[in-house]
Amino acid sequence: MSVKPSVLFVCVHNAGRSQMAAAFLTTLGQGAIEVRSAGSQPADQVNPAAVEAMAEIGIDMSAEIPKILTTEAVKGSDVVITMGCGDECPYFPGKRYEDWVLEDPAGKGVESVRPIRDEIKTRVEALIASLTPAGAQQ
Repeated sequence: MSVKPSVLFVCVHNAGRSQMAAAFLTTLGQGAIEVRSAGSQPADQVNPAAVEAMAEIGIDMSAEIPKILTTEAVKGSDVVITMGCGDECPYFPGKRYEDWVLEDPAGKGVESVRPIRDEIKTRVEALIASLTPAGAQQ
């Protein structure tokens, strides 16, 4: 594959699920996949419990900032993964869309965020395997 596939993770606030998914894909994808994340109504900051849950497994998300979802981001991505933003995500033919039904970590403590984090990791590993020729060698 000469051009890197690109993935856009979208959730409402771009503060928890989409940030964790982007961090996992950035880390586990080892540069083979372009990663973006955004929210239809971005929060002021990334969820501290999500940051803490990721730090526990060695992934630093502390510098991430929630970003607004743009039409350009969707157009520029091969795969668009939504996490609860429903109809607020623009649709373009020819893109691969997936909707990941995941509990929203907003307002939850790190104990409640860990299982969400682990579910996201499992899904990201499957995504990498589907996008890379050799699959993820994890």
